[in-house]
Amino acid sequence: MSKKTLNKANLADLGADRLANLLIEVSQGSADIKRRLRLELSHNLGATELAHEVRKRLASLRKSKSFVSWRKRKALVKDLDTQVVMIVDKIAPDDPITAFDLLWQFIELAPSIYQRADDRRGDIGEVFRSAIVHFADIAPCTDVDAETLADRVWRVVSDNGYGEWDGIISILAPTLGEAGLSYLKAHVERFADTPLFEPEVEHEAILFLRELRGEADHSAERKQRFVQQCLQEIATASGDTDAYIGQYSSEDLRNKVVAAEVAMLLLKDSKAEDALVLLSNVADDGSSFGQEQWDDAYISTLTVLGRHNSAQAHRWLCFENRLSVDHLRAFLKGLPDFEDVEAEDRARAYALTYPDVLRALHFCLKWSDLSTAAQLVNVRADELDGDHYELLTPAADALRERHPLAATLLWRAMIDFALIEGRASRYGHAACHLNDCDAVAPEVDTFDAFPSHDRYVDEMRVRHERKSSFWAKFDAH
Repeated sequence: MSKKTLNKANLADLGADRLANLLIEVSQGSADIKRRLRLELSHNLGATELAHEVRKRLASLRKSKSFVSWRKRKALVKDLDTQVVMIVDKIAPDDPITAFDLLWQFIELAPSIYQRADDRRGDIGEVFRSAIVHFADIAPCTDVDAETLADRVWRVVSDNGYGEWDGIISILAPTLGEAGLSYLKAHVERFADTPLFEPEVEHEAILFLRELRGEADHSAERKQRFVQQCLQEIATASGDTDAYIGQYSSEDLRNKVVAAEVAMLLLKDSKAEDALVLLSNVADDGSSFGQEQWDDAYISTLTVLGRHNSAQAHRWLCFENRLSVDHLRAFLKGLPDFEDVEAEDRARAYALTYPDVLRALHFCLKWSDLSTAAQLVNVRADELDGDHYELLTPAADALRERHPLAATLLWRAMIDFALIEGRASRYGHAACHLNDCDAVAPEVDTFDAFPSHDRYVDEMRVRHERKSSFWAKFDAH
């Protein structure tokens, strides 16, 4: 390897004096590099000195009011990351108690940072989400008592405006222990019993206008959800499934998503019969929301109960309802030898007649069955919606080599849609698709009832002769 390569060994060969001079030189005009060098020098004097520097930096960040533009956001993220590294990697091994307090102060910075920085990319939030998990390693090494820690946790979760403390109960559960979780639960229950602040009584007309504008007061609902989430997180940390489920109302348990979640918890507690009753009592509102979770929980419950035939019947029903590849695979896997081939043929035949041709095409591609996909396209070409280029384009690419006619029909669907609807922004893509049609035309044995490529182009030139920008793009190739 060249001696000029930038690596640790080659730089070490420069010697301490030359490296020191070089670091001083490159740090000129760079506050970030200077700050990092000072932190390293402080660490060289011990964890206490480094902690003092980190604490000063956190205080400076907290007091700052200037807006962080997109140009400065990267530097801010790097600065925040550096503080976490100093706390976790350099202070915690020697002084976990101080590291715990510093990490706590760091997470408390989040609201002030969010208020003055644009985090649309989420990189600032990711720093805080990554930092909070380090409490799991640092907290057990501290001597904080359970009640004090529970008080600290309650203070932050009850004022968690930006979600910066999300997950802290679960993260600190081992350190809180049974006693700490009990103290924390008492805090939540006292809060739940505290009446909401009653707003000043307003005139009925004002209240009516608020309702019309959708400004109804949802404080009670927010409080109820907060209490529920806290108690469920405590119950999960305590391993108390009954307490977790007990936070759901009877109406909640009729929701498909909630019922599916609770059913899976009941299965873990060997309460399959209870899970089946719960799943059977969900509200049939005709909505597809949560249906997949409910189906999976229902099949798992039937399987645990040993009802193989019922589980298989529901897997097939799931396939029929939405052409679920996963459920079909599970269904075939559950069949005796040789029966799976016949069942797969039956599934292919069903897909060809499925009402939603695009979903059927998606199934064929996911099943890696290009022959059935080509057959589907050839038979139901008039049903293809060329607006769905995100599906039709990769489908045409997959079919072009072995099934050029089907690929051509997919390209034509997208071309026709772009031109008929006058989507000028798609003319470039449509021109490319027409050139693709031209390229594979010699490989098509017969166009059957469909126009040949030349005839299709001629008819298009007549029908869309005024789409000059499209034809310019096509003829340019």
